[in-house]
Amino acid sequence: MNNNIRIGNLFGIPFYINPSWFLVLILVTWVYGSQLTRFPQLVGLSPWLLGLAAALLLFSSVLAHELGHSFVAIKQGISVNSITLFIFGGLASLEEDSKTPGEAFLVAIAGPIVSLLLFGFFTFIEVSVPLTPPLAAVVGLLATVNLILALFNMIPGLPLDGGNVLKSIVWKITGNQYRGIFIASIVGQFIGWIAISLGIFSVLGVTEFGSIWTALIGFFLLQNAGRSAQSATIQDKLSRFTAEQAVSENSPVVSADLNLREFVNEYVIGKGEWSKFLVTDEEGKLIGQLNVDDLKMIPTSEWTEKTVRELTKSQEVSSVKPKQSLLEVVMLFEKNQQNEIAVIGDNGVVFGLVEKSRIGEFLQEKQQEQFKAA
Repeated sequence: MNNNIRIGNLFGIPFYINPSWFLVLILVTWVYGSQLTRFPQLVGLSPWLLGLAAALLLFSSVLAHELGHSFVAIKQGISVNSITLFIFGGLASLEEDSKTPGEAFLVAIAGPIVSLLLFGFFTFIEVSVPLTPPLAAVVGLLATVNLILALFNMIPGLPLDGGNVLKSIVWKITGNQYRGIFIASIVGQFIGWIAISLGIFSVLGVTEFGSIWTALIGFFLLQNAGRSAQSATIQDKLSRFTAEQAVSENSPVVSADLNLREFVNEYVIGKGEWSKFLVTDEEGKLIGQLNVDDLKMIPTSEWTEKTVRELTKSQEVSSVKPKQSLLEVVMLFEKNQQNEIAVIGDNGVVFGLVEKSRIGEFLQEKQQEQFKAA
């Protein structure tokens, strides 16, 4: 989400609030504060102040729900980028997915379990602790909301927790993580359309069940589930190919034994695609990089006498192994803000470069090959 406001850290996790959250805070405070005015004990601003406290406690429950996901993820060695509260609840952003369907299930179910525990806690207080009627009403509200939060999130469609549970189950059965995401996303879109329909029908007076909020939540589910399905489809395709297969044919790899005149004639004049080249020895192993601009330091009259090796600088090159999946490569592009990455074998032999800009073209080529084969 854009324009999020950072509040601080919770257990080392960056905590943000989206501006839309303030709208809901005001709305919940107003609605519940209005309901609390029926208690004669509350006078003046008391109903609204208690309504604000109730609203903050409601969002604290949402925050506890997201912390449940986060703590289990951290236990699995997964970093939590942030927790954000927004108009429809909360979101814990994880650095990566769980490595097994069992671990994914535990992360998904942790949030609803926390909400159920809070439901039990507030219910216990409501029935066993003598409270004034207004406080009893607030505690009852907290118990009810946490129960709803747990049950609603267990609806089996992404991006809800139930969708992630379904994803882990399909992943376990099929052995394909992305198949699980795709199926859970389709279910999420179906549920989103149902919610939108119910919301519209309620506004038109066709049914008493639902509201404009039902339609908005449905739109939220539909939009996010659609993104998940699209992302899963792309990730599934990327996982089927290796870095070696996606190496660019015109990768900037040159032999150290070429003289500068040969290098310029064969790789620079009329091309100009690359400003840097990977330089290899006679065995094809990487020895460093050559910056094309460094040619300016050598008079052209000496280009036939000087070799590429003499302009090569020993520099660390970001690389991946040939058999690493193309999905891992794309994730590295996003993580490190790179546009290309070298593919180098365990023996140091350079296969070439994978270009970020060519990934889409590569997938299209492979898809066309499959169509022709079929």
